[in-house]
Amino acid sequence: MSTATISLGRQESVERLARSLAGADEALLARFHAVRAFSRTIRSSEYHVTNACNIRCRGCWFFTFDFDKQTKDQTDLAALRAFIQRERARHINAALLIGGEPTLVPDRIMAFVEGMEYVTISTNGFRPLPRDGFERVSVAITLFGGGPLDDELRAIKPNGRTFTGLFDTALGHYRDDPRAMFVYAITSRGVEHIEPTVRRIRDNGNRVTFNYYSEYHTDDPLRGADEQRLLDEALRVGDTYPDTVLSHPYYLRALISGQSEFGRFGYDVCPSMSWDHPAHATRRANGNPTLPLFNVYAPDLTTIHFCCTSGHCEGCRDSQAVQSWLLVSVRHFLQTKQGLQTWVELAENYWSQFVWSPYHGLGVTRRPDTFPASDPPSSIPDPDEDED
Repeated sequence: MSTATISLGRQESVERLARSLAGADEALLARFHAVRAFSRTIRSSEYHVTNACNIRCRGCWFFTFDFDKQTKDQTDLAALRAFIQRERARHINAALLIGGEPTLVPDRIMAFVEGMEYVTISTNGFRPLPRDGFERVSVAITLFGGGPLDDELRAIKPNGRTFTGLFDTALGHYRDDPRAMFVYAITSRGVEHIEPTVRRIRDNGNRVTFNYYSEYHTDDPLRGADEQRLLDEALRVGDTYPDTVLSHPYYLRALISGQSEFGRFGYDVCPSMSWDHPAHATRRANGNPTLPLFNVYAPDLTTIHFCCTSGHCEGCRDSQAVQSWLLVSVRHFLQTKQGLQTWVELAENYWSQFVWSPYHGLGVTRRPDTFPASDPPSSIPDPDEDED
């Protein structure tokens, strides 16, 4: 039986399950079909567009593990444009641009804007991305800890000198900018800063999604002294500011606890690994979904990195990887109607982050019972197109 036949059979089985669970709820079924159809149009990869950065955040895996020393930047724009065309021929249409710091090389961002349908950058916020010509670029702004913790953890120059006001600077650059969302890495050290920080983001005309702060080379890289208190506050603030916080309660529980009803997050289930990296042959054969065709490229445009972050899977809780894990795991959700509804909400909330998405600007749906004992979650791009 061919891979195409298997994939078609999986798609049909998911459709039958969703139709059966939705019953007479035609609105829910229509939402499922719509968000799934959009998800299946997206084929993404991640690109380190430069090794350079204007700050040195504590907990930044890129510099902690010397990614900046492994390859050199490809500075020839003609070579970059040719590379992007090869990516398009590989059916990639969505680019996540990271670094280093992408805003240091706006000409490289523009090459992706010209060559890709959907572009997102991850930035520290220290320099603004111009609006002219970049109107359809989603801007994900990093934020660590909140309050004074953000400067403590991020406001560090490459020479080691510290400064203040990095969050204020980012707010000033992106006030009332529909492209911008803050990716707020929360930590148990800063529970009291979560609500005031979210309120400032709201008052600035922006939105936010939660990440989980991880500092490498520590005995306990993820877990703070009071994980449950951190989760409770994240859920409370999300409920209090539903038009600002894009993080679904189910996702928050999976992010902070590292698990869902159907399993624990880790390398064996993480879908955000490079499709063409030879180290993943066994992982791709274990039956768990991966993001189709997803690769992570170094700034030389040749080297393929292990995965979307550091490649150190122990303790990893990257927000994009966790959300992708949930979104690609659609079958685990299709046990009850409540599970179906949870997956639809997760998918809609995920896509609402991006200015280029038809879901951008939609309110986030939250139900208090989104982590039921009998329902599982899902994932992202295409829940049916697993690995070969």
